[in-house]
Amino acid sequence: MSTVPGLNLLFIGGTGVISAAAARLAVSRGHRLTVLNRGQSRLRDLPADAELITADVRDAAAVSAALGERHFDVVVDFVAFTPEHVRADIAQFAGRTGQYLFISSASAYQKPPAALPIRESTPLHNPFWQYSRDKIACEDALWEACREQGFPVTIIRPSHTYDRTQITLLNGWTDIHRMRTGQPVVVHGDGTSLWTLTHSSDFAKALVGLFGRSQAVGHSFTITSDEYLPWDAIYAEYARAAGAPAPKIVHVTSDAMAAENPEWSGGLLGDRSHSVIFDNSKVKALVPDFVCTTPVALGFREAIAWYDEHPEQQVVNAALNDTLDRLASAHSSRS
Repeated sequence: MSTVPGLNLLFIGGTGVISAAAARLAVSRGHRLTVLNRGQSRLRDLPADAELITADVRDAAAVSAALGERHFDVVVDFVAFTPEHVRADIAQFAGRTGQYLFISSASAYQKPPAALPIRESTPLHNPFWQYSRDKIACEDALWEACREQGFPVTIIRPSHTYDRTQITLLNGWTDIHRMRTGQPVVVHGDGTSLWTLTHSSDFAKALVGLFGRSQAVGHSFTITSDEYLPWDAIYAEYARAAGAPAPKIVHVTSDAMAAENPEWSGGLLGDRSHSVIFDNSKVKALVPDFVCTTPVALGFREAIAWYDEHPEQQVVNAALNDTLDRLASAHSSRS
């Protein structure tokens, strides 16, 4: 196992899809974990051995009071989304940690990509999605601090990472409901763009494996699985997992979908509509035991089983359902 043992860790966030899996793995590998969290959601997912500090990370004074003079070997911020967020971290943790990991996003890579596979050297440029542009701006602020102050930055760029509580389709459970009830589902483009999905338990292996590694400071890492599928196949895989008939797919251009529902625009035009295949050899070179063992066929079955065990989570969005009906009716003859 390639993990550096016995580190003193601070997670900012710690209860999300990515961070909860990393927390469980980090504790299981003998690290001492402190989680700074507002204490409002998914606290049951924290390992019993983790120390919880309740504070609002956006309140610098509250964070300073909560942490006192403590130092950490590794700080990971899972909930920084704007340059202001990371600048607050720089001010808070400069001289108090040996490694600061920022969770950026693979959506920050050039869209549309000029070449595949996407590597860490691929330019960062996404004119379609403000979320991605904000992540790029965060990275810029951190690299400046790294150059000018020696701030010990490691940048992490995950792509679409999920766990059993997430349906990775554009419309979540609404799409599963439509497939189970024999209604058509809308897939962007012609359904052939390639998409990479990574289970959170696999992502955690690479992330935790980078903790405490001096070779990782000053570098960025793409963390994804090696499994990619066209979107039509992803819908078909979910249908099989849900015990539904083969999906009735209606193809609609991404532009037409975004025009119909502007809420889809950023994530669709700025990410999902483009084929993404990643070269993750850089992280594998430092973390050779990073091997993904949860294929989508298994991950999707686990997710469907979880939703079937939690019927209160099977929420069908009525407004989305109506939008999908309109799109399917207008475009079914063209698909």
